[in-house]
Amino acid sequence: MALLRILPRTSAASLLKRRAVSLDNAIETVRPILDDVRRNGDKALIGYAKRFDNFDRKSPRVTAKECAQAATQLSPAFVKAVKSAAKNIRTFAKLQLPKPVPGKLGTIVRPLDTIAAYIPSGRYPLPSTLLMTTQPAQVAGVKNICATSPRFVNEIFGSAHLLGIQNTFLLGGAHAIAAFAYGTKSVPKADRIVGPGNIYVAAAKKLLSGDVGIDFVAGPTEILIIAADGNPAWLAADMLAQAEHDTDASAILLTTSKQLAEAVALEVDKQLATLPTADVAKVSIKRNSAVLLVDSLEEACELSNRFAPEHLSIPNAKLLKHIQHAGGVFIGPHSPEAAGDYASGPNHVLPTSGAARLRGGLSAADYVKVITTQELSKADLAAIAPAVTTLARAEGLEAHARSIEVRTSK
Repeated sequence: MALLRILPRTSAASLLKRRAVSLDNAIETVRPILDDVRRNGDKALIGYAKRFDNFDRKSPRVTAKECAQAATQLSPAFVKAVKSAAKNIRTFAKLQLPKPVPGKLGTIVRPLDTIAAYIPSGRYPLPSTLLMTTQPAQVAGVKNICATSPRFVNEIFGSAHLLGIQNTFLLGGAHAIAAFAYGTKSVPKADRIVGPGNIYVAAAKKLLSGDVGIDFVAGPTEILIIAADGNPAWLAADMLAQAEHDTDASAILLTTSKQLAEAVALEVDKQLATLPTADVAKVSIKRNSAVLLVDSLEEACELSNRFAPEHLSIPNAKLLKHIQHAGGVFIGPHSPEAAGDYASGPNHVLPTSGAARLRGGLSAADYVKVITTQELSKADLAAIAPAVTTLARAEGLEAHARSIEVRTSK
């Protein structure tokens, strides 16, 4: 029997209902850590780093010399890959920047002063996340870009050198989030913290979102694929690419073809047999993943919108008119989600757990502020004076009305 389940459309509700990921316990765990770092700064920060991350340095700051040395350990192929991906990410990020609007009523666009990018380095160190979080910030013009990771990995800190990221830190967990939210002697206070992390990082970001800007609280990664036909080996590979991230990851295929469903399930088993990350992927495939048989692709789109997936793969652009909620959409057989994870250009930091109903993925626009401007002439003010004074008095704010009349009364 294949590991990947094939379910009827009547199972849609139970399949698409995410397993609840409760942050309650994690929040209670990290709350005293955040408060300790806020009150005691570096003393608390270093203490937690030693306790949780085997920290054995005097300072959490990684020097430019250390990053440059790490870069010398990178293979030429890796260096080329980083530079190629960075170019594509920057090119796309430029398209996302809001444009200033000139005129009497307009906008100006200004970058944030300081941002902090959290780069995981646990089971899988993620230099791709360094690219995705820092390159849009550079494009946006952020002057002080910080990157932090709990473990020294050449691919992360060497890439920071290649990308010109000068403020790097060897910190992880909730204490790192607290340090950048509040600022310490060795860690600058950030305006926004971005990047994924474990449940404790997510809990810390949720608690501190009133004190510092965040991208979003990340949950388990997910992909939903819609297909009526296609190459079973390719579809299976895409599902496994998501499943290998984490045992809580999910990969769901919605299809009108039972024959395709069975072929994909067989391919999943076949590919798992030689997959180095099969110990993780098997769990997520068995526990959180399945193929759901549907009556039409339009029905599949409707179910997808109810789920609001982080990653959505569709067979062609014709279905885009039916898509309302998704973090990122991958169109056609030659646009696998893995391409977006690394080098195609759009950001791989995407909303999970249904947050795609509210917003899209991380973009250059997250690193700037759009500030409105007004420059009214005497005639402009006179034209709106009756509306302003009437509304102000209706609200009982007489001084508001008089501030208009003192300028417009003859």
